[in-house]
Amino acid sequence: MKDQAERLRQIIDGLKLHQAASQINMLNSESAQNKSARVIAVTSGKGGVGKTNVTINLAIALSELGKRVIILDADFGLANVDVLFGITPKFTLVDVIYNRKSLFEVLADGPRNIKFISGGSGVEDLVKLESTHRERFIENIGLLDKLADIILIDTGAGLSENVMSFVMAADEILLVTTPEPTSITDAYVLIKMVSKRDKDKVIKVVINRAENANEANDILNKLCVVAEKFLALKLNPLGYILQDEAVPRAVKLQQPFSLSFPKSQASKHIMDISRKLVDSKGNRLQSEDTGIRNFVKRFFNSITM
Repeated sequence: MKDQAERLRQIIDGLKLHQAASQINMLNSESAQNKSARVIAVTSGKGGVGKTNVTINLAIALSELGKRVIILDADFGLANVDVLFGITPKFTLVDVIYNRKSLFEVLADGPRNIKFISGGSGVEDLVKLESTHRERFIENIGLLDKLADIILIDTGAGLSENVMSFVMAADEILLVTTPEPTSITDAYVLIKMVSKRDKDKVIKVVINRAENANEANDILNKLCVVAEKFLALKLNPLGYILQDEAVPRAVKLQQPFSLSFPKSQASKHIMDISRKLVDSKGNRLQSEDTGIRNFVKRFFNSITM
């Protein structure tokens, strides 16, 4: 009986892979050849600002707007996306890195047709890859450009070099901060670090857990003024999410608040932010430089410099 069950699992896995391969063949048409997803790094200057919660609920809102969304959990070792979705994936990105599993096998199904990939144990797995293995990994991960319109990279918190490598490799940056003075200070430090490396980088800002709209808009305005005056960098304010009891209640349920409490104030605000994100193309790089394939190439270049 055990052998039969194992054989059945192998057949099912084989069918899944065949289905995925057929999907890629269809996507490999001439019209999809040059397609690249928008790669957006969702980051923060410090931990505890609700970055991952913003990421997953933003993904749901974008999906409801008709976008195909994939989340890459790059907050290595913490697996916060898994926890907030209440889903434990069988495999992680590390399995793709070492060629143990295909990209399709590590893509986990989230709500509202969202896909997500758990980052696994750490960035050191990418650093250790030899050049030939890196090229194979880039080819594998590059398939995501055909499967997604938007790829959200949930980075680790803080200002470490590993986090900055992910931030700088992305097409766009979505910076999440709260009204707390330490959070605003660290957010400004991150903006300053980005400006020193690339003044043309698109930084979009979201204020989370504001008491009211006036407080949120005041912080957004001050950040924009200071960044332009002292760093010659123009920020793109996307909006805010006010304090809402629905958010911690949803976290306890291990569900996104936009699904558990769709009529909540937080859900309305996240939808407003997603609409602005879709409408704002920003100063994106040329089309040949965008997408997940080029994101990974830039990341590898940054860690070998």
